Amino acid sequence: MFSKACEYGIKAMIYVGTQSLKGERVKIGEIVENVGSPEAFTAKILSDLVKNGLIESLKGPYGGFYIPSDQMESIKVIHIVSVIDGDAIFSGCGLGLRECNAQEPCPMHTKFVKIRSELKQALASTSLLELANGIKSGKTILVR
Repeated sequence: MFSKACEYGIKAMIYVGTQSLKGERVKIGEIVENVGSPEAFTAKILSDLVKNGLIESLKGPYGGFYIPSDQMESIKVIHIVSVIDGDAIFSGCGLGLRECNAQEPCPMHTKFVKIRSELKQALASTSLLELANGIKSGKTILVR
């Protein structure tokens, strides 16, 4: 459903969020180890997330990536998806046609309109704090 970059980005944000709740900053190596993503690819993704204000970083021996705890509730999964994958998942044709709309729909158009709407609502209503708390409590996991 999401690109690999987006999957890694969401997982990285959740991991950094769990550590930020403990007041800790994390280095790229720790993120890679706990998310199961390639280092260079993850660094690029995190750079994009920093540029867009979803995550913060400090350089130096006591530096690393972190998310201020008071911002985690306002960061929704849709923000992460939008930064990494854009909005194509919410507007593109389910069959990959260049143009698909209600006036000239593809065979799957009406089904995809409903699914995209529900997906958008789910992502817009799910906060990073909610996901980080799921990991912290042991109810959910990031890597198998």
